[in-house]
Amino acid sequence: MSMNRRTVLTGMLAAGAGALVRAPRALSDTVPSSRTLSIPPLDNGRMEAGTRVFDLSLQAGNTEFFSGRPTPTIGVNGSFLGPTVRVRAGDAIGMRVTNALDIASTLHWHGLHVPAQADGGPHQVIAPGATWSPSFQIRQKAGLFWYHAHMMHRTGAQVNAGLAGLILVEDDEAASLGLPNEYGVDDIPLVIQDRRFRADGRFDYMSAMPDLMMGFKGDVILVNGTVAPELMLRRRRTRLRLLNGSNSRIYNIARSDGRSVHQIASDGSLLTRAVERRAVRLGPGERAEILIDVEPDSRLALISLPDDAGGRGPGMMGMMGGGGNDERFQILALRAGRLEGSETRLPARLIEVPSWEVRKAERTRTFVLGMGMMGGMMGGMGMGMRGGMGGMAMTINGKSMDMARIDEKVPLGATEIWEIRNATPLSHPFHIHDIQFRVLDRDSVPAGPHEHGLKDTVMVDPGETVRVITQFTDFADPNRPYMYHCHILEHEDAGMMGQFVVV
Repeated sequence: MSMNRRTVLTGMLAAGAGALVRAPRALSDTVPSSRTLSIPPLDNGRMEAGTRVFDLSLQAGNTEFFSGRPTPTIGVNGSFLGPTVRVRAGDAIGMRVTNALDIASTLHWHGLHVPAQADGGPHQVIAPGATWSPSFQIRQKAGLFWYHAHMMHRTGAQVNAGLAGLILVEDDEAASLGLPNEYGVDDIPLVIQDRRFRADGRFDYMSAMPDLMMGFKGDVILVNGTVAPELMLRRRRTRLRLLNGSNSRIYNIARSDGRSVHQIASDGSLLTRAVERRAVRLGPGERAEILIDVEPDSRLALISLPDDAGGRGPGMMGMMGGGGNDERFQILALRAGRLEGSETRLPARLIEVPSWEVRKAERTRTFVLGMGMMGGMMGGMGMGMRGGMGGMAMTINGKSMDMARIDEKVPLGATEIWEIRNATPLSHPFHIHDIQFRVLDRDSVPAGPHEHGLKDTVMVDPGETVRVITQFTDFADPNRPYMYHCHILEHEDAGMMGQFVVV
């Protein structure tokens, strides 16, 4: 994008957002008093001839986020969101995904290393009334993963409506560390999302120009589908497994009392060692696990602090009201009564995280994230998503997504460095299907200790260049591609996505 076009685009974004973006309604009197945090039900599947089988139904329903105002929603085995699918490393898995909706959809296993035909991306469409039955082996380190709709041009709308859930992978290595692991007691999953509501209770999705340009942002915070949630802590030390399941909002998660947390995991694995942090920044699609220690008879909250776009200052992001903004709001109230257990010393080291030597990388591929105008500066600026953001072109390496085009061919077994450059005024979370990677550096500065784990999604701030390294193993298929894309779902829907095959 030329400097002149970028300058005009930046001005448009600021002007549109300044008038329309609202702070999360969690700060206002319209939110009810605290409600008990809902914990997603745990689904361990059933064993059939050595395979762990899960039955998942995509279905429509109604959910009362506010009393007396039912919201039409969609979910998995329920009206909104889905169960936590729990598996072990090495398990043979059979998924039976039935689409009971009246629209086509998909279900992508975000972060899992699976064959392309089982990935659940936009090529694995499940028609209304059909059942999709992929099978694969769990080839992961212990960690928190998730599943969500990945329908071409419709991912944002379907995830906003509720098509998402968690995948919990366990292994012996992680179990030996003595970390909190009693699900729903001292091991708590938190799916953090934001939504907007109309007066009649329906979701208000994609109703303002900033929704198109910078991604949808809501003004009500949900955690596991609960508005104004409160969690009663039962142990002195609790493990919180965090997923940023929002379409575009960036969270900067901290304790309200200013004390530190210990981060123990990132997207795809535990870290090499626990890292003490004042705040944990999560872009859409990213995960982190933290430990919080509390005293009996105490109250505090998880909050989101103002975010400075990765240390680059609020700039454009501040004017647009999301990531890099000046908002501060509550995510989850925490209350402790008489607590069980006592604080225990964390292991000096957690796990050995797989890594790859830079000198052995066979190739560096560069991916430039871009956005500009189509057909003139404001030509066709409308609210439709299909075929571009109503005049906005979202691109990678100058190209918008084309289902019929393969953008990259990666040799099986290759170790590669992928360099992601952000040429836009927005922060973008970049997600790669099929693999987990290690973050090498940001603008040539080595990754910090909180990124010394496996990841599949990485934040790239305006003007920033991030390098990651990985190896493409196990699965080759010249005809079925994997995706790489921005995980701001509206940007993905508008074309900031590409395809690669492993050959």
